[in-house]
Amino acid sequence: MIRTGDGGALLLLRHGQSASNAADVFTGWSDPPLSEVGAAQAGGAAAALRVLGVRPSCVHTSLLRRSIATAEIVLDGLGLGWIPVHRSWRLNERHYGALTGQDKRAVAARVDEPTFRAWRRSFAVAPPAMSERAAAAMYADDRYSRLPPGARPRSESLADTWTRMVPYWVDVLLPQVRSGQTPLVVGHGNSLRAFVMHLEGLSPDEVERLDIPTAVPMRYRLGRDGRPIVAAGGRYLDPVGAGERIRVGPAARRP
Repeated sequence: MIRTGDGGALLLLRHGQSASNAADVFTGWSDPPLSEVGAAQAGGAAAALRVLGVRPSCVHTSLLRRSIATAEIVLDGLGLGWIPVHRSWRLNERHYGALTGQDKRAVAARVDEPTFRAWRRSFAVAPPAMSERAAAAMYADDRYSRLPPGARPRSESLADTWTRMVPYWVDVLLPQVRSGQTPLVVGHGNSLRAFVMHLEGLSPDEVERLDIPTAVPMRYRLGRDGRPIVAAGGRYLDPVGAGERIRVGPAARRP
């Protein structure tokens, strides 16, 4: 377990490729499984952590099975299936509203490029809202039955995702880091972009250019104030693999 004298460490991991990533559709709060490639990527993340001797003390996932399955594969690969696991809707992917389930190329073909880019990458712009009927079907799922109406989005910008993520960081994760623990957050492209934005103090323009590759662990050493200790950085534990997936992997380029 990684410990520092004045804080702890945080591990961030985007789930492995999902079936929807492979099909290049907007996924959001829909719930596809990992693809075979994604399961193998999760196993590779476990191997990277094992080789470097990095052992999380607990795990946090979203309520979506691509996040849950990735975490299970990683813990199994590390022989850590017994450590505490926490799940929260606050770690879910950004809600893509009416775009959920739509082919990205088809959407790009029917709107202008600035609009398409804003829906995908901007900090403040949300896609068109999901219909009330589709949202009702989504939130009939038992996992969301206790969410109040205000926590049931029909679309989200990255700013909205950041807003729902920060309380989880402040109330749950930061106390664990301050106690010297090493939580592993297995999240999604946009929920992790929001985390990195918060931790590193990125501007909206900077976060628009940020990519999070699938299944490449990132480690932050943090002080008691929750800010990165710059000398130790926020580092991909496989920087070569991270760079390759950002450059050529559709799941990395298109959250």
